[in-house]
This record gives sequence, structure tokens and C-alpha cells, in this order.
Amino acid sequence: MFRRILIANRGEIALRVIRTCREMGIESVAVFSDVDRKALHTRMAHSAVALGGALPRESYLDMDKVLAAAQSSGAEAIHPGYGFLSENAEFAERVTNAGLVWIGPPPAAIRGMGDKITSRRNMKRANVPVVPGLTDPVADVDAALAAAETIGYPIMLKAAAGGGGKGMRIVRSKADMASAFRTAAGEALASFRDGSLYMERYLDEPRHIEIQLMFDRHGNGVHFGERECSIQRRHQKLIEEAPSVVVTPELRAKMGAIAIAAGKAVGYENAGTVEFLYSKGEVFFLEMNTRLQVEHPVTEMVYGVDLVREQLRVAAGEKLGYEQKDIQPRGWSIEVRINAEDPFNNFVPSIGTIRNLRAPGGPWVRLDAALYRGMEVSLNYDPMLAKLIVWAPDRAGAIARMRRALQELNVGGVRTSAPAALRVLEDERFQQGNFDTHFLATIDLSKPLEGEDVIVAAAAAIHRHFSSQRKALGTDASSRRAWATRSRGRQSSYPPHRPFADAAAADATTEVRP
Repeated sequence: MFRRILIANRGEIALRVIRTCREMGIESVAVFSDVDRKALHTRMAHSAVALGGALPRESYLDMDKVLAAAQSSGAEAIHPGYGFLSENAEFAERVTNAGLVWIGPPPAAIRGMGDKITSRRNMKRANVPVVPGLTDPVADVDAALAAAETIGYPIMLKAAAGGGGKGMRIVRSKADMASAFRTAAGEALASFRDGSLYMERYLDEPRHIEIQLMFDRHGNGVHFGERECSIQRRHQKLIEEAPSVVVTPELRAKMGAIAIAAGKAVGYENAGTVEFLYSKGEVFFLEMNTRLQVEHPVTEMVYGVDLVREQLRVAAGEKLGYEQKDIQPRGWSIEVRINAEDPFNNFVPSIGTIRNLRAPGGPWVRLDAALYRGMEVSLNYDPMLAKLIVWAPDRAGAIARMRRALQELNVGGVRTSAPAALRVLEDERFQQGNFDTHFLATIDLSKPLEGEDVIVAAAAAIHRHFSSQRKALGTDASSRRAWATRSRGRQSSYPPHRPFADAAAADATTEVRP
């Protein structure tokens, strides 16, 4: 097993890897940009190396800097997390050429599946069902228009070099093609340094379902069932759950077999996810993510597995040590992404300083987060602040537990997507399992529900009251030293009554229920 690894990422995924490393007795090395100098992952790792710069391209996306950090720190391997360089075959190749271990699939597998066009070709050769569409990129708008006439509208334009909802646009008619093509290509170029697009048929009422894979380097491969990821906005997932209400044991076995065949077709190793579109009883291969997924915790909760530990074991050359028959699901798990976005204003990014933080607790509640009071939330990085995950014996219990956990959660200083997630969970259609990828668009988020605006106003009033008390009592940051001096000889250097310090900003509370 490794003695020391470097984590080429930030935020909650860096913390996620650090925690497993600590349990396994592995030293972790963090890297950080100028913006993240005080970030939690830099403080929880055994050591941290500065990359410099503020923007991703100046820090976490700079291959030379990350490799230099690994070599100077004495790391034996690099875990890429997700995002940034995690699906970059060139970086994986440079890591292995530098004598380090890449905790992920081989570069050839990343190339074979990371490029969406190449993966479609590979899957067709392996007789895996794919969504009808092209296996070659479209050169320009005219070529896209010609292809659309053959495939039929509606069409989905997709970035060939990446995923995560970037560089994707739905085209419903010929008149929409030009603007959609330019927008998708520009976004793909900015996100992946590659503006090439391909096209596929856009399925009506689709559900987004994915299969979690794990392969060792000895030819053994298993799947850990499915995750339902259909609650999305702008192709970005908001709520995920495992298992899926529409997947029967027979369909799970079929999808798992297809996913394993897809992995074997490209010589896959380590963790990966095969994504499917489910429509009217049929499933189609969508793409493969050659990394750990954001939503992996719901699989961990249902199958009782630490997927990061499995990644490390496999990368160190160990065999899986179990077979498909040994893997059985238990109960139900739901994850909600807590993003710094305003759900009542079209999910525009919300920036500010985290002034208050209250994490939910109780049985089977997990919060994967890198949040702390005083943390600055900017536009430099992805808006996801945390992931809230729950488990229960059945789906109804998991929904009830997540609703309760969201009601406890408070992130003060910025608005978050939590109220939108709560609206979904309280919707009868969702509770009955009646939804698809368009579901969130059917919920009116133009204004808070009755009671939510009362909570905002009450939080503001409480904040103003206690802020004035702090000033009157001398408990603001500028006068605590003076208070401590006046209080010498007492048991505590704090005032007898200490109000809720660092309360949520009056205009940015995300506490959505009393």
C-alpha cells in the first residue's frame, strides 16, 4: 500500500480522500491555490503545497505545477478526485511517465471513453445499445443542420471532450440550431479546451440512471448497482438516489452486464461510471465517466463500501477479493447537492462569506463538505459547497430523513439550492417516483412558499437583534480582547450571555423551515 499520496483537487472531494487515507494510515498531500490558502483541505491533510494563482488554469489545471508538487512532496501516487484533471488522459500519462501511480483508469481507457465520440464508436463495436446519433463530430452549423434532418428533432448537441452538463444544448427546430451550436461549442472550448461537438437524438421523458463500476488490474470487474440522477437543472444534477424506483432486479442485472462489458471493451481499471438514459422501458448507453462521481456516497451507503478505499487498493495492485454475487443492496439513500446558487432567481451564483454554519445530525445522516465559518465563496470554482446524504430502510424513510436534515441545515452568508431540493422532496409526484429529467422545470421556484419568506424575515430580525447585542456587550471581533481584559479573575473571558455568534446574513439565509 502507498505511504503518501497527493490529491490533485480541492474542496469536499479532497477532504473525502484525505479521510479515507487517514483511516488507512496513508499520508495525504494537499495542493492549493492562493484563494484556497485557508481552505479546510489544506489544514486537514498531512502537508500542503502551494500552487499559486487564483484561477483553475493557474493552479489545479496546471499539470506542471501539480506534478512538481507531487515530486517535491515525496508522494508515490496522485488521486485526481473529480473535475479538473481527473479525466485528462495526457495528465494521467504524464503521471505514470514520472514514475508515480495514477489512481484511476489507464490513459488509453480515458481516451477510449472520455472522448464521447470515441466511446460511442467503442460501444457500437461492443454491441452496447447507444442513443441514436452521430459517431463523428460535426464541423459547423451547416453540417449539424444536415445531420439533424437524418436523425430527427429534437437533437442534443454535446461536447465531445467532457461532461458535467458543459457544452450541451437541446435543439428543437432548425431555427434554433445556429445559436445553440455557437453557445455549446464556445462553452465546450472554455471548459475542456476542445470545442468539438457531436449530436444524438433527444429522448422524450428520459430518466438518467448510472451504474457504478470497479475493476482491478487482474481482469476482475463488478458493479455496485444503479443511481438515479434525474433531478437536474441545466443538465447539472441536484438530487441523486440509490437504488432507482424504475429499476427491477432483472433490469439491474442487464444494465450491470452492459456496463461491465463497456469497461472490458477498453481495458478498464479502477472506479468508473456508465451512464444510461432510460425511456419507456428501454435503456441506452449515454457515456462513461472515467473517474469517481460526485454522487458516489449514495452507492456507499446502500452497499456498505468505501469506494475511495477500493480505488486505493486497486491502484496499489490488490485484487478486488469479492465477486458480483457478494454485492447486495440494502435500504435506500438520497443525496442533495448544496450549491451556492439562488433557486428563487434562476439558480444564479451566490457569493459571499459563510457567516454561520449548522450541520444536520441524527442517525444515518452524512454531510460531505469543506465549509467553515469565514470561508469566502467566489466565482472562481464550482458552486457546489456540500453534499447532504441520508440512508433509511426504504425510500419513504429516506425522503422523510432528508427533509428533516434539510430543515436542520443552515448555511448563512450565501443563498443555496437547499430550498429547491426541499420543494422536490415534498412534491407528491417525486414521492411516488413519477419524474424524469425535466421534473425540476415543473416546480415553481419564482418565489418562496408561504412560511419560507417568514423564516427569512425572522432570521434577519434575529440577526439584527443579536448583532446590536454583541456591539452593546462588546463581543464584536474588535472588542473581545478588551472584554477579556475586563473579565480577568472570572471563570471565562467571554460575556455571561453569548448570542449566536456569526449569525446568518440578514439577506442570505438558507434555513428553509422552522
